Formats: sequence, C-alpha cells, structure tokens
Amino acid sequence: MTEQAFIDEVLPHQDKIYRLARNYLSDADSQDVVQETMVRLWQKRHELPGYRSIQALAIVIARNMCLDKVKAKSYQNSSLNNIAEPATMHTPASALETKDEAALAHSLISRLPEQQRIIVHLRDVEGLEYEEIAAVVKMNVNTIRVNLSRARKTLREAIIKQHNYAYNGS
Repeated sequence: MTEQAFIDEVLPHQDKIYRLARNYLSDADSQDVVQETMVRLWQKRHELPGYRSIQALAIVIARNMCLDKVKAKSYQNSSLNNIAEPATMHTPASALETKDEAALAHSLISRLPEQQRIIVHLRDVEGLEYEEIAAVVKMNVNTIRVNLSRARKTLREAIIKQHNYAYNGS
C-alpha cells in the first residue's frame, strides 16, 4: 500500500477509533490509542490489501489497546462528564433537557454488559453493518442481532421506567 492509499483508505477511520476509545479512556489516552493504532496500521500497510475490512481491523486493534490500558490502570470510565453539547440549542430549557437525556442514555449504556455496550456503540453510534461488527467482536451475525435486540430492550425499559418515575415524582 502506498502512502497516498494509506491516507485515503486508513486515515478516515481516525474519528471512529477516537469515539470508540473515548468510551473507555480519557481524551489524552484516547488520542494516544488513535495514534498508536495508526502507527500499527502503517507498519502493516503492505498486508492491508489482504484484509476484507481495514475499518474492522483498525477497530479491533484500538479496542484491544483500550482494554489493555483499562486493565493496566484500573481505569474508570468518565465519559458521562464529557457529554458533547447538541449542535442546535433553541432555548436554555430545551438545551438542559437534551443534555439530561444524553446523560441518561450514556449512563444506561455504560451499565450494559461489555459485549452489548460495544455492539450498541458500533451499530448505533458508528453505523457499522452487522458483518463488520462480527469481524470486530468475533461473533456470528445472529448472535450480534440477539445481543443488540436485548441491549435495546433493556435501554428502552430503563428509559420508560425513568420517565415514569420523573412524571409521577413531579
């Protein structure tokens, strides 16, 4: 793979790798993971054309590095403190409500079992296809569909429960 092909085919995946890493690590550590992933991919650049999905390979490398860092540091996931502001804010009240909903969603997702949390992130946040997710998590497509369905059902029930509590508690 030439330098230009690497730039065209590999570098566009940096944002996805960063978002994945942010689920596990701080901003600085996430940037380190992205950089190290790119270095490893560059070192394998001659083997990359043989892979069916460079994106899946990049995500697997990044995920493994994140898990290694988490294990090494007994790292605490602090992603709830860094929720991004929505792009369109109409009123302060709607902005606060949107931020609260995002915080609730992040909180509920972080409580899911690791496998379901990763599948939800890859499918609903990153928009990967089932086959690409299967390559990342080393599961078959039907198992991914079942885990995703269970995760979404758990999230839906928790959100409904939270809204009913908030409605009845006010």
